[in-house]
Amino acid sequence: MQQNTTDDQPELPLDALESHYKSILSLLGEDPAREGLKDTPKRAAKAMAFLTQGYHQDLTGLVNGAVFSSDTDELVIVKDIELYSMCEHHLLPFIGKCHIGYLPQGKVLGLSKFARIVDMFARRFQIQEQLTRQIAEAVQEVTGAAGVGVIVEARHMCMMMRGVEKQNSSMRTSVMLGQLRESQNTRQEFLKLLD
Repeated sequence: MQQNTTDDQPELPLDALESHYKSILSLLGEDPAREGLKDTPKRAAKAMAFLTQGYHQDLTGLVNGAVFSSDTDELVIVKDIELYSMCEHHLLPFIGKCHIGYLPQGKVLGLSKFARIVDMFARRFQIQEQLTRQIAEAVQEVTGAAGVGVIVEARHMCMMMRGVEKQNSSMRTSVMLGQLRESQNTRQEFLKLLD
């Protein structure tokens, strides 16, 4: 009954998810047996499992020891990390980018791990404010940095496709920890380097 779609995902009840999607299509007045929709419940179940795989990941396993000793103590910035998440209020996507800056304090994190951290938290039902904080706190936890700054910019389909239907709106959130919060000069350096 349970199926595993990739090595990175735990076994999920895809059959049950598929059945629920079939019911949703019927309740909306569609015929799930028609040609164009025949395999849609199965595809939707697999897509939802992929889009929420962050629930089944943990920070230690994701970082996998990729924290290295370093004498670097100047600001390190990783810009424009793409992110795709799902609004927890309407189950619609929000899409954007994340910028991370940190002040190493004897340790640096492998570059690809920043993107993996962003994905781990983005691939859950979220609000952007919480996502931003989770990323910042995770980077702080694994690096022991003197300061961490995270900015997320995103466009929300729940605001663009429905409700107020504002097509050009976007949202920007930030979380600053440690020296990036306490030192205006360090914070300004971080913000300037993002331009």
